[in-house]
Amino acid sequence: MIPLAEILRPKGLDEYIGQQHLVGPGAVLRTLIESGNIPSMIFWGPPGIGKTTLAMVISQTLNRPFHTLSAISSGVKEVREVIEKAKSEEGAILFIDEIHRFSKSQQDSLLGAVERGIVTLIGATTENPSFEVISALLSRCQVYVLKEFGEAEMRQLLASAIKYYASQGREVSAPEVEALFRISGGDARKLLNAIELVVNNSPAGPVVIDNAHTTQVIQQNLALYDKKGEMHYDIISAFIKSMRGSDPNAAVYWLARMIEGGEDPVFIARRMLIFASEDIGNSNPNALLLANACFDAVTKIGYPECRLTLSQCCVYLASSVKSNSTYVALQNAQQMVHQTGDLPVPLHIRNAPTKLMKQMGYGDGYKYAHDYQGNFVDQEFLPDALRGMKFYEPGQNPREEETRRQLRERWKTKYNY
Repeated sequence: MIPLAEILRPKGLDEYIGQQHLVGPGAVLRTLIESGNIPSMIFWGPPGIGKTTLAMVISQTLNRPFHTLSAISSGVKEVREVIEKAKSEEGAILFIDEIHRFSKSQQDSLLGAVERGIVTLIGATTENPSFEVISALLSRCQVYVLKEFGEAEMRQLLASAIKYYASQGREVSAPEVEALFRISGGDARKLLNAIELVVNNSPAGPVVIDNAHTTQVIQQNLALYDKKGEMHYDIISAFIKSMRGSDPNAAVYWLARMIEGGEDPVFIARRMLIFASEDIGNSNPNALLLANACFDAVTKIGYPECRLTLSQCCVYLASSVKSNSTYVALQNAQQMVHQTGDLPVPLHIRNAPTKLMKQMGYGDGYKYAHDYQGNFVDQEFLPDALRGMKFYEPGQNPREEETRRQLRERWKTKYNY
């Protein structure tokens, strides 16, 4: 039986739902597709938002040979077999799902074919390609960021499913969609899986999808609903939220779930490294040091021995005092950059490597902090238009309270938090 998600998979750009910033009228990727001259590319975004579908649509639109490999089940041998076959084809596209799971040697095996134009590579990843794709391959690809579906796109998918069932003689209505949308979480495949399960688990006759029926069916058919194992993303979310909530007991449980499920230990270590800055920051700077040491150890010793290192780091991070003050400070500063653009650097803190620059006043008035008592001098470092702006607010924890006190002593009213 063909799954609903496969039945409703679009065949062309006009049927494709979502990602209008890439494939809408006049958008960058649509323009390339319509020109018939596409580069190798990597689609980066969360699961179930149409990365594979978009690759297939591109192939069908351009009428090109299409080869697909999964990084989970394919190795260098399979890559070379596809490349050899593509040599006798014109404009072949090679789609690699979850390319972030390819090893360096596997990615190296793609380089020559991509450079010589034997294949046009389209990779799909849920992880930041800057970390997961080797630089030589990344430099030969355009990276396109795909966005999670919003309510409008989810309603379009629901309408398509209802229309399909009507064509099959099955009346389906959805007076309540909150449970459907909450369970699927912006994942198109999960939404269609949920709809299909609810319809198939309803008595003969008209199907009414409501919140209670949806929740009951999904709970009873969890394995079928998550048929591609994407609950992996729910578990890593539970892991992060448990550490953020300072519950080492829960955090180590979710860690165990990931280990037993065969999760890549480097993936877990990287998430903890990110967490150390995002959720602990300067409330406990040692957290970043330990998380970095954990990441380094995991890459050196591998599985299964690295389980103990992961557990040690997990418990430490979960037990640590928390602060997101530096994360918020950066968000505030970035928002201001978006609003004000590239404001000029004040003259007194500009570099003046040439005589002309010195004559223009570059560096005039700059006060070298080490020439003053306490290695501090009151001077302005922000652009004139942002004088007095505050981006960083110390967190409410002992270490950052001390930072707050020091800033007040030095800056008086400027940092009067």
